[in-house]
Amino acid sequence: MTPETIGEQKSVFDFYVKDAKGGIANLATYKGKVLLIVNVASQCGLTDSNYAELNQLYDKYKDQGFEILAFPCNQFRDQEPETSDKIVEYVCTRFGSKFPIFGKIKVNGFHSAPLYKFLKSGKFGVIFGDDIQWNFAKFLIDKDGQVAARYYPTTSPLSLEHDICQLLCDGKLLCVE
Repeated sequence: MTPETIGEQKSVFDFYVKDAKGGIANLATYKGKVLLIVNVASQCGLTDSNYAELNQLYDKYKDQGFEILAFPCNQFRDQEPETSDKIVEYVCTRFGSKFPIFGKIKVNGFHSAPLYKFLKSGKFGVIFGDDIQWNFAKFLIDKDGQVAARYYPTTSPLSLEHDICQLLCDGKLLCVE
């Protein structure tokens, strides 16, 4: 299976994507973890605040089974024009990000990445519409690889903390901070 394959995927963990070096990454690697999948851009007005807050969430919850998967996208006013190598270098140097940054993708249109077609399908497509509105749209994924929530680009990553804790604790109780 390749990143371009569209089939009978039943969860996020059934997908393969390109990593920042052009290799193939199997999202099954993250099975059993809570994920926040975000389309990112380096030259967006939302960049500084989102990366700062994403880093805070990652540092706080990474050891509890939480991962952030960042997918650079240049579909919104060419705000991510660099190559994957330069994007990773920039994000790691400027923001100190340690979460995975994957290869650049398209999130809307005919050439939309299969992962994003999956993320946009279902009940949240009815609420938000099929298209991603802008950079930094966020999808919260449960431990079974299903979309638990979708958030607007302007939603602060730190405002998702309650939802993340609920999923990390299997919805039974709130995590102790």
